Order: sequence, then structure tokens, then C-alpha cells
Amino acid sequence: MFVVKRTPHNPILGPNKDHYWEAFAAFNMCPIKKGNKILGLYRAISAPDRLRTPQQISTVGIAESKDGTHFKNHSLLIEPKEEWEKYGCEDPRVTYFEGMYYIFYTALSTYPFGPEGIKVAVAVSPDLKKITERHLVTPFNAKAMTLFPERINGKITVMLSAHTDTPPAKVAIAQFDDIEELWSKEFWGKWHLQIDKNIIDDPRRNEFDHIEVGAPVVKTPLGWLFVYSHIQNYFPNPDHFERIFGVEALLLDLKDPRKIVGRTKGPILAPEEPYELSGDVANVVFPSGALVEKDTLIIYYGGADTTTCSAKVNMTDLLSTMDPELYKQGVFQRSSKNPIILADPRHQWESKAAFNPAAIALGGKIHILYRVLSDDNTSTIGYAVTTDGETIIERLPEPVYVPREEFELKKVAGGNSGCEDPRLTKIGDRIYMFYTAYNGIDVPRIAATSISEKDFLSRKWKWEKPVLVSPAGVDDKDACIFPEKIKGKYFFLHRIAGEICGDYIDSLNFKEGEVNTCIRILGARAGMWDSEKVGISAPPIKTKKGWLLLYHGISKQHHTYRVGAVLLDLKDPAYVLSRITGPVFQPEELYEKNGIVNNVVFPCGMVVKKGELLIYYGGADQVVGVASMKLDALVGVLERGMKLEK
Repeated sequence: MFVVKRTPHNPILGPNKDHYWEAFAAFNMCPIKKGNKILGLYRAISAPDRLRTPQQISTVGIAESKDGTHFKNHSLLIEPKEEWEKYGCEDPRVTYFEGMYYIFYTALSTYPFGPEGIKVAVAVSPDLKKITERHLVTPFNAKAMTLFPERINGKITVMLSAHTDTPPAKVAIAQFDDIEELWSKEFWGKWHLQIDKNIIDDPRRNEFDHIEVGAPVVKTPLGWLFVYSHIQNYFPNPDHFERIFGVEALLLDLKDPRKIVGRTKGPILAPEEPYELSGDVANVVFPSGALVEKDTLIIYYGGADTTTCSAKVNMTDLLSTMDPELYKQGVFQRSSKNPIILADPRHQWESKAAFNPAAIALGGKIHILYRVLSDDNTSTIGYAVTTDGETIIERLPEPVYVPREEFELKKVAGGNSGCEDPRLTKIGDRIYMFYTAYNGIDVPRIAATSISEKDFLSRKWKWEKPVLVSPAGVDDKDACIFPEKIKGKYFFLHRIAGEICGDYIDSLNFKEGEVNTCIRILGARAGMWDSEKVGISAPPIKTKKGWLLLYHGISKQHHTYRVGAVLLDLKDPAYVLSRITGPVFQPEELYEKNGIVNNVVFPCGMVVKKGELLIYYGGADQVVGVASMKLDALVGVLERGMKLEK
């Protein structure tokens, strides 16, 4: 688990209309530390010159900064001089190695641009003020070469994207004894004949994806950290999925960087902000540099091929997620007794499915109210209890809550209807339950009811008459209320149009349509695992750092239900303080992947027991499971994410 936060000052570098050579774009920066300064080398695109072809030329600029965010003193460092770069110099990557700075860049020798004229070049500098020599490196189509900062097994080592313009590209490793071999045609001729022996393990998730070298590698105890460009659906996909430019990361073996020893499970970043969505090339984030400051990794990237941006992530959290063994220790662990509740064919009312459970801790026990489905697709609510959190010691033979109002009674024979997905909150001596009410015809709406704690524990199911609290004609689901007043009012969460909304209400004497505000709190993120829609999971838990809220997210491409986590402000929970980038829980077991609805984990209940956070969830809309992790571990990741803004 880790949190990625974009720098609040983004874009940190952009076109400068007063400098002709960078008047159109300034992007794909690669930073490097030099003394007490950070020097940023970047691709600049000039203003149009209507007397030449092409009218705009790419060059390499350089700027300096004290903090890695605010850059000044822009100057032109590399511009076309040789025949093999006459039409532009693009996308620098700089490494300090054995006393010199080596700047690799893409050299353009033909126009219109084509694969045969797109190759890698290198410029050498002792001080990043003057270039003492430059060479054409690859005799074949290639881009994005980067030099490892130290020898590996005594060898100078580089990584490059070969044949990027005649894809599929191959990310490969080359090694030399002497630096002069780097620009040797003879060396590269022999190397190219055996290119397949030099490529890294293929990190693509399918044949439609495309990859390209991103930032220079960073050495860590777990491996070489390699931040790269992973473009989903770059090639036409028969499922018609959209193309997504994402930033991802790999861990490469320290002794043999062709081997992948760890990886992120999806994008670290995908286009989301206006400066990433709109520009010379829309919907692009492209990683080009990385710096480590204490335990923070700063990723530099180009936004829409126009500006330079940066984002931060805690290094320890990122590496823990990428390492296979550490990853297993840092996510929710399933109970070995899962599924803990199954449909019971002996009872017609729960014969088809038992799933999406609410949970509440009372009287030394955890009480589970779970949604069940009958053969005629009527949803009612059953009851089970556990003392250890995973072993069901009792399960009632009759439902504890059934449809009783017109808005939840079946109107279409055989269609879905009833009381769905309960969530429980205790306030004072009463327990409030919110659920989705559906009659099979009208849109689903949120219903509210309550019961005294005394009656609940004595199993006298004297529920208050339910009230529809959401507006008529609006598909509204996934609701709960916070367990205490905030700013003198009660804060209510619900979901409209795939976004989590909030509303402040005055009292707990619910009236029909009382929830009539949708303060947007959390939405889907384009290109990420929660790209289609989001909704709350269990009611939030108060911690010292904020309200911990788990939510379910659905991916647009594969329609998989996963679980994410955010921290909301204690004083105003409409403010999101931190959001974990990847899912904290996702379908893995057969009972989560195969069921009435495949690939679903859907928690509605959350309980803290001796420092462990237990989530109770529905698997594939058919069974109930439980999983747990240390509460402090989850909150710790979110808290470190908050600190990234400082």
C-alpha cells in the first residue's frame, strides 16, 4: 500500500514565451543533484519558425532549483549540430558516472519523422555547463536510454527501448567494459543480433500493451527501482478498451537487471488533472526522472507533452508493495475459515446467496447482519454472531429484517427486490441501519431504520418503520451515517452517479427525501483500478489522524470490484486528506472470482478488535468472508501520504 500525491505546484515547469527555444513546450524533465542544487534537464520545443521545415525543433534545456520544484535560470544545453540530430534532440536522461555526466537523448535525423531516423545519442559533460563530446549511439531505431549509476558485475550497464517506433518495443540491457564501446557500431551490431537474450522480463499484462524506458534507475536494497511508461491497450484491443498512458514501476535484480523481482500491480499515475488531460498530446503522463529525498521518491513526468510535473510517494511503502513477500504482510489477510457464511438451502429465504454483511461489536461479540437472496431473488437480512471474529457460533433460522413497505416489496415476479446491503452505526443507545430499498421497478433508494441496543441484544427485532431518505427518481445507494455529530450536525454518506457524496443533516428523526445534497467527496480515477465508479464500504472508523473510510471501486475495463482506503478530515469529513493509490483488497480466491457476479469483494461491515481491523465482505455476490490487518499499518500509510504535501 502506498499513497502518491501530485505536487501542489504542478506544473512545475512549462513553456516560456520569452524564450523562443522553449516557447511551445517544456516537459519530460530528468533531474540530477549537483552540490546543493538540483539541475533539471528537459525537452524544449521552440516557437514556430515559418521559414524552416519542420517549423518547430526540440532541444534540451537546463534549469536549476534548490527544492526540486521551483526552477529558474533556464538555458539551452543541447541543440542540433550533427547530421544525425539535425531535426531535433528529445527527452534527455542524465547520469553522473565515474566523474562525468552522460546525457542520453533521442536524435532525429529525418523528416518527416520515421523509425530509421529515430535513434539514441549521448552528450558528455564534466559540469553540465558545456558539452565536450557527443556521439550517435544506436545504429537502429531506439529511444530512452539510461545509464546505471554504477557498474554491475564490473560492467558498464545501460537500459534502452529498442524499436519503439516499430513496436512492440523491447526494453533491453547492454553491458560494456569501456565507455567508448557505448558508441561503437561494431558493438551494437553484434548486440543487436542477440537482442532477445538481452531484453528484460516482459512486464506487459497482455499483448495489447506497450512499454518504454522512463526514469534513470534508483538503487535500493531490494533491487533497482525502475519507473517506466506502461501504455495499456496501445495496440487495437478487440474488447475496445481505451488507450491509457500510465506510470508504473519495477524492481530489477541487482546483479542481473534483466530479471524482474517485484512490480506495482497497476498505474502509479494515470492522466487525471487538467495539465495531463490537455496539451500538445492529450491524456499523457510520461515518467522521465526520479529523485530520492530521505524516504520520499519524487517522480518527474511530462504532462500532455507540454509541461513538467512531479509527484511524491513514500519509498518504504512503495517498495513494500512491490516486493512479493512484503506485499503479503501489508494487505488484508483472509481468514482460513472463509467463507464464514454460505447460502442455506434448508431455508427458502436464504437458499440462493448470503453476502454483503454489516457488522457491529456489542457485548463482547461481533454481530453480523448479512444480505440473503431467496430463489425468487428477494433480498432480506439474516443474523449471525461470532466471538473470535471468524467462527460463526450462532446463525438464526429466520430473517431479522424483511421487506414491508411498498418501496421494497416485489413488483415484478422473479425480479430482484427487497432490502439490500445493510450498514450499521451505533449512536447513543440506538443502532441505525441504512440499506438499499428496491421494488424491481423504481430506481433503488436509501432507506433508514433503527432499533434500540437493548432490543437488538435481546433479539427483539422491533425495527422502526423505514423511511426513504434519498430523493425520489435518483439512483442512490451505499449509505451510512457517522457515529457522532460534526459541527453540530450528523454527516451522511451516500453514492450518486458513481461518486461518494456527503450531506449534513440536523437530526436522526428521518423524513422522506431528507438527504437532498450531494457534496462530492470521492470520485472515480481515470485509468486506475477504480475508474468506473466508487461507493462506500463500511461506515468509517474514527482514528487520531482522521476518519478511516474504506470504499469499493470498479474498474471500467474489467468491471472488477476492489477495495480502497481514504482518510477524511476529523473536523469536516467532506475533505479527503489521503487516498491509497492501489487497492487494499481485491478478488483472489475462487469464492470471490466465481459466483452470481464474478470478481467481487464488497465489504459493508468493519470492526476493530485488539488493534486488528476486520472487514466483513461479500464474495462474488454469493458468500460472506472476513479479512483483517493491523489498523495502525493502514492508517500509517495514509498518514505518510498526508506528509508528502509538506
